[in-house]
Amino acid sequence: MAKAMTTKKAEADGQDESLHGLFEHALKDMYFAEKKIYRSLPKMIKAAGSEELAAALSAHRDETALQIERLEQVFGIIGKTPKGERCDAIDGILEEGDGLLEDFGETRSADAAIIFSCQAVEHYEITRYGSMVAFAKQLGLTDAAGLLEDILAEEKDADGKLSALAESSINAMAA
Repeated sequence: MAKAMTTKKAEADGQDESLHGLFEHALKDMYFAEKKIYRSLPKMIKAAGSEELAAALSAHRDETALQIERLEQVFGIIGKTPKGERCDAIDGILEEGDGLLEDFGETRSADAAIIFSCQAVEHYEITRYGSMVAFAKQLGLTDAAGLLEDILAEEKDADGKLSALAESSINAMAA
């Protein structure tokens, strides 16, 4: 009975319940998320006390702009116009990050708080892009899978750089 109700709700909402529909939903979700992340990074860059952290965040902002372009290419591959769909998860993660900046922004733990917040974003993105790559491969969208794999690799690399910064200097300064 729940399946029938879910199907009727999806049909009423105009949603495609197939894997392709889920892939399209995820694409819209991440398009919204990346654009929101792009807009939020300057605040973190400005708040960073470490020049290395500010540089890493600036470089990742540039990378995020390219990721948005890649997502737009994926929309083209599936014949859709790029359109974001509100992502409550990224809104919550970024809101928490803002709260941490308010709480720790004037302390010696500020940069550790920024990394803590940024890694929450990176981990969210890694899980989503990992699933999207798998969906694209299952759907035979080889070109889309390749673009998404590039984004996934960049997100993993950004997470690794943040960990290295934290472990090499930021956490020690905060302690």
